[in-house]
Amino acid sequence: MERSYNHREIEQKWRKHWQEHPVNVNDNKKKKYYCLDMFPYPSGNGLHVGHWRGYVISDVWSRYKMLHNYYVIHPMGWDAFGLPAENYAIKMGVHPEKSTNENIKNIKRQIQEISAVYDWDMEVNTTDPEFYKWTQWIFVKMFKEGLAYEKEMPINWCPSCKTGLANEEVVNGKCERCGADVTKKNLKQWMLKITKYADRLLSDLDKLDWPEKVKKMQADWIGKSQGAEVDFAIDGTDQKITVYTTRPDTLHGATFMVLAPEHAMAKELATPKTQEAVEEYIYQSSLKSSVDRLQGKEKTGVFTGSYAINPLNGAKVPIWLSDYVLADYGTGAIMCVPAHDDRDFEFAKKFEIPIIQVIAKDGKEIENMTEAYTDAVGTMINSGEWNGMESATLKKEAPAMIEKMGIGRATTNYKLRDWVFSRQRYWGEPIPIVHCPDCGAVPVPEEELPLLLPKVDSYQPTGTGESPLADIDEWVHTTCPCCGKPAKRETNTMPQWAGSSWYFLRYVDNKNKEELVSKEKANQYLPVDMYIGGVEHAVLHLLYSRFYTKFLNDIGVVDFDEPFIKLFNQGMITGKNGIKMSKSKGNVVSPDELVRDYGCDSLRLYELFVGPPELDSEWDDRGIDGVYRFIKKFWNLCQSQMDKDAKETPELVKIRHRLIKDITTRLENFSLNTVVSGFMEYNNKLNDIAKTGGIDKTTLETFVILLSPFAPHIAEELWSDFGHDTSVFENEWPTYDESLMVDNDIEIPVQINGKTKGTIVISKDASKDEVIAKGKEAIRDKLTGNVIKEIYVPGKIVNIVMK
Repeated sequence: MERSYNHREIEQKWRKHWQEHPVNVNDNKKKKYYCLDMFPYPSGNGLHVGHWRGYVISDVWSRYKMLHNYYVIHPMGWDAFGLPAENYAIKMGVHPEKSTNENIKNIKRQIQEISAVYDWDMEVNTTDPEFYKWTQWIFVKMFKEGLAYEKEMPINWCPSCKTGLANEEVVNGKCERCGADVTKKNLKQWMLKITKYADRLLSDLDKLDWPEKVKKMQADWIGKSQGAEVDFAIDGTDQKITVYTTRPDTLHGATFMVLAPEHAMAKELATPKTQEAVEEYIYQSSLKSSVDRLQGKEKTGVFTGSYAINPLNGAKVPIWLSDYVLADYGTGAIMCVPAHDDRDFEFAKKFEIPIIQVIAKDGKEIENMTEAYTDAVGTMINSGEWNGMESATLKKEAPAMIEKMGIGRATTNYKLRDWVFSRQRYWGEPIPIVHCPDCGAVPVPEEELPLLLPKVDSYQPTGTGESPLADIDEWVHTTCPCCGKPAKRETNTMPQWAGSSWYFLRYVDNKNKEELVSKEKANQYLPVDMYIGGVEHAVLHLLYSRFYTKFLNDIGVVDFDEPFIKLFNQGMITGKNGIKMSKSKGNVVSPDELVRDYGCDSLRLYELFVGPPELDSEWDDRGIDGVYRFIKKFWNLCQSQMDKDAKETPELVKIRHRLIKDITTRLENFSLNTVVSGFMEYNNKLNDIAKTGGIDKTTLETFVILLSPFAPHIAEELWSDFGHDTSVFENEWPTYDESLMVDNDIEIPVQINGKTKGTIVISKDASKDEVIAKGKEAIRDKLTGNVIKEIYVPGKIVNIVMK
């Protein structure tokens, strides 16, 4: 008796069954495959359909690999420290520990409704002392290796979050987390020397099977450039200013110099006449973020009143301050060649500074320049002994020539800056450092880790530049681990990125109390084979994770130096008109009601069907109806064929092998939306055949296996209905035979005296007599004369010649 499709009953049944009888079991005989999601931070009220999409993609891929006889490491955990969780707690008026735990409980429930094959025995939580013990341990190791250090510096400051931010956390001049305008503030900060790894982070991108756009984003952020540092004497003094330039070949065209407002010499270069204007400009610049300064459309500046001396031609060049120069890039000072740089040209025009052309196409100088000449090719002019040289050649040779002259040196520069690692907040890992008046900064002994985050009632940010931990006297005051004298603990906490930069290593050995990860487990299961998550983490998280992995490789913790072999970035699910889903915009779509009304399988398929997985897609609830109809239609087809014992036909064999090839090819290409449409297309074909005949069991079971990674509940139920007492996931992914997909039948025209009168379908192997007989039968009513000749061109035409 045919059963109707009841998604609630079926999905509850199999979810319970899989909890008791996991389908992804490590028997130590299978190859390993590590498929990882970017773990969520539980800072809000739960998941929306956009979050679901990434988890569905990773689960489909994990189950696909299981069907290729892999044991799949597929863990899940919680990125629960940091600003998002703390800001949410402040908004709700509760302690972040309480709100974080409640959010984790809710999100875990939602994730479990996806029925993904997550191994919850591997679960980690960055706020668990047993986890952040090792986050602190890594910091101590970096401190001992000289990679963690303190420095007072102007940092990005969010006045709303009341904390410092790394450059990567500032987007278009605003705080990435809260959207407030970011300013500058001088604070003593803990820094991580990620710049030591700049070359390796850049060159090792070639090892990775990552989207090219992501690798380019990382390369651009590292920003390696070759050039020279050039020393300019300050007129009338024995001091000098060093500039960094990638174009030392244009030195003769340098007609002015610009310093960052924060440059150490900015104020002292001011003359009595310019001092007030200089100090005001420095102050106004401090209110802008680095991003705003670089992207500002209108160039601003102030003349210091002082001059530098061009070391090649002795010309006096005015020294200006402008906020488009940053103190932490190069030397914080640049030479300006307005004839050959758009930014410098605009500045020179605005402030009426001379423009001297030193590169000319065909050696001809441009009269009345209206824009900078920025072509890479040309001949040197107005450049003394360099006149007549090709600019491309001189660009390569100039650094060494300048070094030989004793006015500078060849150098390599990077845009990448050391990582600002301090946060003036409560909800984060305490930095395991003790400040001793005699011994200086001393790490907490490794055997005393974790240094626990103290329990407090009031955790709100102070706004003074200090963490709330600074107010807890009994926690702050301690003794020096070296000399035993009174000392104070570091009160800043780590950024959210600290735990997420290495969490993927801990999953595979999360109960190890002696090591971050054992060598045995690391060599058995790591690195990550496939990492799936949003492109918004292309710079921050991925760069930091690569840095941490390389460091841990250097100190012998792991034997690999790249964490993620393959990367897939899924697009975002947006609200109407492409607007990002957020509670404040009122356009968040929860998966809960959709799972209730349509089932998990329908939502899984629809998340993939809405568009190419790597692109953003606008959500429309109405589309899920079509997917739900497909599932019911396939269910009814299988139910109707259960007891028919239909025989296999050549047509069904051909359809089955084409189905396997199409689904496999699309899945391997991550064209998951077309996989779903492919299922619908073949389901329609099988239903058409079923109207006049039966569908053999092998074809239906093959369809079920192919569908199982995408809609596991209905697949498992149908597999059971077909009489199997094992899981559908104990099968192997079906394979196809190209020879069985070829059409053996062809359609050819039948002609009388060269004019087509009909068509017939024949086997490619049919004999001439069979074809002609079938052709004459097809046009029997038109054969009204005497047949003179019967012609058959194999596979092409039948022509009956008549008189």
